[in-house]
Amino acid sequence: MKIKNIIIGSFLLLAVSACKDDMNYNEFVSYNQEQVFSSFDRTRNFVTNVYSYLDYDFGNFGGAMLASATDEADYVWTSSSIHDFYNGAWSASNPKSDLWSSMYAGIRAANFFLEASQGQTFVDFKYNKDYNEQMERFSRYQDEVRFLRAYFYFNLVRQYGDVPFTTDVLTEEEANTISRTSADEVFDFIVSECDDIVNSLPPSYDDLAYTETGRANRAAVLALKARTLLYQASPLFNTANSSELWKEAALANKAVLDSCAEYGISLGAYTDLWGTENYYASEMIFVRRVGDLNYLESNNFPVGVEGGNSGNCPTQNLVDAYEMKATGLAWNETGSGYDPANPYEGRDPRFEMTIARNGDLGWPGYNTNELQTFVGGLNGAPLSGATQTGYYLKKYMDSSVDLRPNVSNTKRHSWITYRLGEFYLNYAEAVFNYLGSADATSADFPMSATEAVNVIRQRSGVGMPALATGLSNTDFAAKYENERMVELAFEGHRFWDVRRWKEGSKFSSITSMKIEKTGDDSYSYTRVEMPRSWNDKMYFFPIPDSEIRKNPNLTQNTGW
Repeated sequence: MKIKNIIIGSFLLLAVSACKDDMNYNEFVSYNQEQVFSSFDRTRNFVTNVYSYLDYDFGNFGGAMLASATDEADYVWTSSSIHDFYNGAWSASNPKSDLWSSMYAGIRAANFFLEASQGQTFVDFKYNKDYNEQMERFSRYQDEVRFLRAYFYFNLVRQYGDVPFTTDVLTEEEANTISRTSADEVFDFIVSECDDIVNSLPPSYDDLAYTETGRANRAAVLALKARTLLYQASPLFNTANSSELWKEAALANKAVLDSCAEYGISLGAYTDLWGTENYYASEMIFVRRVGDLNYLESNNFPVGVEGGNSGNCPTQNLVDAYEMKATGLAWNETGSGYDPANPYEGRDPRFEMTIARNGDLGWPGYNTNELQTFVGGLNGAPLSGATQTGYYLKKYMDSSVDLRPNVSNTKRHSWITYRLGEFYLNYAEAVFNYLGSADATSADFPMSATEAVNVIRQRSGVGMPALATGLSNTDFAAKYENERMVELAFEGHRFWDVRRWKEGSKFSSITSMKIEKTGDDSYSYTRVEMPRSWNDKMYFFPIPDSEIRKNPNLTQNTGW
């Protein structure tokens, strides 16, 4: 079908500079097909628009991050739509469908580009001195867009299971007749696309004729394939518990580790994962540039600090996941060294990096007071908006952001899409499930699951004791899940991990810590259970009722 026009609408576009190593915001207006391909610059801008559909989560639900729909965090403001996930308000008519809309918009744009770009030669520019370099770039754009389309489909199948699927440009009428394609078929498509394009994209853009940042590279393609296969092998989708699926997931995640070693992607300091320069961190594979902002800090800096409104407050569940540094044992394991009167001393260093707690100094940077999250404290209840869990969030926050009216500033923020640390954990999970033991190895998998987890535990600035060999499968699985919760906190994984493991009952309550001052330097600590609602239908999102009514061939997910 010949496509005459595609209407993009006016919005801000994240554009990649062709000459400079930074990102700029440009306005993108409505172009028809001829205009999109009337110049290399307009084509580049259109492709960059497809990148703009990449997701990130700095507070997508009324200021709340998806972490606050899990046992990682509690969002303090009751007006936020995040609470609908567990208070009974979630439904097909209240479907939380922003991702449905944005991913399909991205897919439509990708399908248009891939169809309309066929045969484009930019003949008017063939005598330009950089014509060959521009055409090489244009050819690469097609593989970048295929990567993005596959990524969008992954997000959809992760959230909905079976989804409407097409690689064609459809009219609205045609789109409203599509039935759902099975999750396995969509997973297989994603893997096939990754296999087709992986060698067409460069390991790095640094040495190309046109240096660009923020573009999909070879490691990003491998990462998408590896994460896809891990999900496909997980209990939510792998209902037959196929060992072969776990093997494929292990191989794909090993390929990421091997390629990162080849391309110079390596683990660095944990705190390098956020801040204005985090996209330069040594372990980053693919990062979604968001821009200069301070709303993330405004929505999360403590109440009682000028400009701070509170928001995503880490739970005691998450705090409990941080083991004791000296022993590597959980707080409630015999011999751990945990002191209930001094509960935050001697914990995994990632605790202090991730969570702001009672007694912290200099959080955020312009706060001259000690953080007081105890009842009656400067940052505690009963202040409106004060943490209900006893904690505030540090991770992803930039302490140098200043929210005071006369000196307020903004700082660059970027969302981690893929980083190396995830794939050590993914590999550990897959090889453990395939080989059946945490210590098992094979010719294909010379690194055991235990060894892979220990790489993460002993990363720079963390230095946690290695997991012992000889753990039972049950004990290793618990240690692995705990490690994943700690390492990937607030990076958008926990919400999906618990679902793909089919362990949703873990979200049926959270624990907070009520801290009360008992003396000049002493406090009491009381755990408080906060119930939440869980129903197994919540493993998948409801298909929006508005879509069901438009499309008679679209069926609803079970239970909704």
